[in-house]
Amino acid sequence: MSSKLKTTLTMIFLLTLLIGSVRPFPVLADSLAVTSIDPPSVFNDVSNIITINGSGFDPAAQVSVIGYVGGYTDEMALPTTFIDSNTLEAGIVPGFSPGIYSVTVTNPGLITATLLASLTVSQPIPTATPTPAPFVRPQIALSSYSTNASGGIRYGKDFILTVRLANSGKARAEGVQVTFVSSELNMLKNGGVVAIGGINKGEDVGITQSMTAANYFYGVSTTALEMNVSYFDDTGTSYNEKFVLHLDVYNTYSGVVYATATPTGVHLSQLVISEYKTDLDLLQPGLQFKLDLTIQNKGDLPAKSITMIVGGGSVSSGGGTPGPSGVSGSSGDFSNFAPVGTSNVQSLGDIPAGSSLVASQQLIVNVNTTPGAYPVKITLSYTDSNGAQVNDEQVITLLVYRLPNIDISFYQPVYDLYTNQSNILPIQVINLGRNYSVLGNIAVTSDEGSVENGLSFVGGLDTGGYFTLDAMFTPMVAGEVHMLVTIEYTDDFNQSRTITKTLTLNVIEMEIDPSFDPNNPDGGGYIPVEQTETFLQKIWRFILGLFGLDSSVPVDNQFLPGDNGPIMPEPIPAEPGGKG
Repeated sequence: MSSKLKTTLTMIFLLTLLIGSVRPFPVLADSLAVTSIDPPSVFNDVSNIITINGSGFDPAAQVSVIGYVGGYTDEMALPTTFIDSNTLEAGIVPGFSPGIYSVTVTNPGLITATLLASLTVSQPIPTATPTPAPFVRPQIALSSYSTNASGGIRYGKDFILTVRLANSGKARAEGVQVTFVSSELNMLKNGGVVAIGGINKGEDVGITQSMTAANYFYGVSTTALEMNVSYFDDTGTSYNEKFVLHLDVYNTYSGVVYATATPTGVHLSQLVISEYKTDLDLLQPGLQFKLDLTIQNKGDLPAKSITMIVGGGSVSSGGGTPGPSGVSGSSGDFSNFAPVGTSNVQSLGDIPAGSSLVASQQLIVNVNTTPGAYPVKITLSYTDSNGAQVNDEQVITLLVYRLPNIDISFYQPVYDLYTNQSNILPIQVINLGRNYSVLGNIAVTSDEGSVENGLSFVGGLDTGGYFTLDAMFTPMVAGEVHMLVTIEYTDDFNQSRTITKTLTLNVIEMEIDPSFDPNNPDGGGYIPVEQTETFLQKIWRFILGLFGLDSSVPVDNQFLPGDNGPIMPEPIPAEPGGKG
């Protein structure tokens, strides 16, 4: 124990004796005693509950503490909770003065018991907040970039891009890798990936990348090149930087490299396919169709001597004389669509600025073409106002379907039907196509009668396979009656489609005797006719009535009871069908 703490305890003990001599403690009861405090030491930065253990505690007992605080004696009452005669609880609020206290329990009648120097209240020792270390990381920055393309990047001429990178951070950069990405430039030799390795802080390194233009540059002065830099520090933390480089290009039409990205005063011809359509709604293998292309000149100069090549190709100029001297149109892809009637090369003449024309091409879908979306390349070759030969390549998309070839008919002859009489319709569905077909529900309906058993699921049908449905039809009108058969299915592009077929039947009006009464089954179904009776017969019926016997008027049916009436045509049952 430190000397300071010993001195403090001694002073508290002496003060307690001094206070006792000035104000004598009340006489302690024999049963009241304080034996221990739990916990004996608390901190004053939070609320605390101390437990006073002893004996003889009254439910109205009060706990107080006496201590030497700030140079004088301080006595404070604490919030007290009675637990039982041997246990009390008291509260120490936050901010309680630190010191060593004697704990006193006072029962009613000023009967007290004190446990000297039994509670220590202390301030928590503040912990030192460590000073964070300065944040250190590598930082790759772009110092400069340039190309060796004099007059700008040109189509068909390779060039080299030189880039200098600097590590402006406070740590070494490890595993530095540079990736170039562009839709208008092709990377040569290394695929656009350059591995540098490590770069020390403050160090500057240079890299080179070989490239070439993917197409001509029309009406622009610069092209954008994306450069991504990835690296990490010595702890393995990764970093990524993205830079966009703007490179000067050679304008194909004017031959001038402009200083800004927005060219002014540029005059050119520009042909685009603004619309295209076919004369068939659905293209299927083996079908011939006509493709109409609307070609529009959206430039401000006319396009002359236009040649359209379906499938892709090019036209080359001959010497110093403007105009086409050689056409290459046989290298296109014709595995799915092939020209019919004419070749795939057509001369369209001139299109003034802002005008358009419609060009047509007869094509056939290859019988071996599978369903799908197929791109078709179209080359538009023309001469601009400067006499330069320009080849514009565009792509359109044609959709090829393979729809089921289904026949819907009767699998046995159906003769004349009678009105209001049910008949079996032997309907048959046959797959006449060369491929397996999956069909959905089949429905048989008619506005001229009622149909029963007219809905079923077909499923898959092999080539030549069939499915039968025996529907019950009751015609309501005579004459030519129409039955609508509808089959649902899903095409190759997951679109819902239907196959419909109208079947025609002949219905004859059934002649029924006007005296027939369906509500009179006891009389054979015919209207009863009252008999003429004499006066004696009437007296006899009266006498029968007096004895409770049948005294009704005698009748005479037009047909005797048990007579079946007129002969009705019986329905001819159809042979049961099936699915093959």
